Amino acid sequence: MSIPRGLRAPTLIVCMALAASLRAEVPVLELAEAERLALEHDVSAAGLEARARALREAAVAAGQLPDPRVKLGLMNLPTDSFSRSQEAMTQLQVGVQQAFPPGRTLALREARTRVLSEASAARAADQRLRVQRDLRLAWLDVWYQVAAGRIVDESRELFRQLLEVTRAHYAAGRRNQQDVLRASVELGLLDDRRTRIRTAEETARAALARLIGPQAARDLPAMLPVFSPPPPLAELRARLDEHPLLIAAGRRVEAGELDTDIARQKYKPGWMVDVTYGDRVGNNPNGSDRADFLSAMVSLDVPLFTGKRQDRVLAARREALAAERLSREDLLRDLTRRLEAVWAEWQRLDERVQLYDRKVVPEAIQNAEASLTAYQNDVTDFTGLMRARLTELDSRLMALKLRVDRARAAVRLLYLKGERS
Repeated sequence: MSIPRGLRAPTLIVCMALAASLRAEVPVLELAEAERLALEHDVSAAGLEARARALREAAVAAGQLPDPRVKLGLMNLPTDSFSRSQEAMTQLQVGVQQAFPPGRTLALREARTRVLSEASAARAADQRLRVQRDLRLAWLDVWYQVAAGRIVDESRELFRQLLEVTRAHYAAGRRNQQDVLRASVELGLLDDRRTRIRTAEETARAALARLIGPQAARDLPAMLPVFSPPPPLAELRARLDEHPLLIAAGRRVEAGELDTDIARQKYKPGWMVDVTYGDRVGNNPNGSDRADFLSAMVSLDVPLFTGKRQDRVLAARREALAAERLSREDLLRDLTRRLEAVWAEWQRLDERVQLYDRKVVPEAIQNAEASLTAYQNDVTDFTGLMRARLTELDSRLMALKLRVDRARAAVRLLYLKGERS
């Protein structure tokens, strides 16, 4: 159904107002909510936790004895008559066999599986930390582009007003055409900068959407979240062993040690108990009933020739254990290097933020206002005014970037601390 021409403008205004009101009703996407959404969307951590639960259940089974074997058979049955009572040695046998693995194999297998369960749980904790870190970094990217766009929009309004003033002065003969053209060029360059910021914002929102879905299109709060300053570097180094990655690596080393102990058990004999009951029918030559038989046997493994089996398995387990230890040591060194680099980065960024907040930005604003006054009083030229305004804009954008970069460094430090808050 078409809208009458006379009602199109009012209808459009109503629709725009309704859309604006609906948009206003949607709450801003706070960082904490974005973290919750990202953790809900992630399936890797849930998979690792499920694996940890599976290994905990398997650990109980790994510590149990093998199932006993029941045997049932007929022994020494004569083939001429197939009668159980004809021969004295004919028996109907029922027996039970139970094997016992060598040494402490069962306890060590249970402990190894339980340790691997703890390693998987630690990997799940690290995965959640990674998701939270990546979400925070992506959220901060979007926030920076939005805030930078606001600053550019404010500067564009100032430049637009300055262009109008310059045109008025040019019309009155107080300024030349070059000032008008320069103001128009700078305004166009600001429009181009704003377009580039919008493009960067859309790219950042796409990266955020990969973590939380369509909620990434929501507005963000105007204020940057505050992250606590990091503790001293020595304290952070001392706490590195508590990081889930190193906990998982340590559990893998423990599993390797238990594997080596299991291999040593192979030098001990395994044994098996066999208890058999033989049922006989018929009579002895003196007319008495034939007695039933009960047999009990113990069989042992004899690990005499270990050169090509037990020795090789033990050597392989030792090499695998050495590899796990070296892997953990390399991981600790890598985390330490990253921690030291990010901590130093945070310190320098904090110094620069303080410098821009206390000195650079306030002085750039004062310089821009003084240049405008001087330009209006014909004390300075238009080029000096433009340079002062652009310096103010660049200093504000740099101050914003430094604050966001400091927050990003704090996010990376929180991950290296192994903390989620």
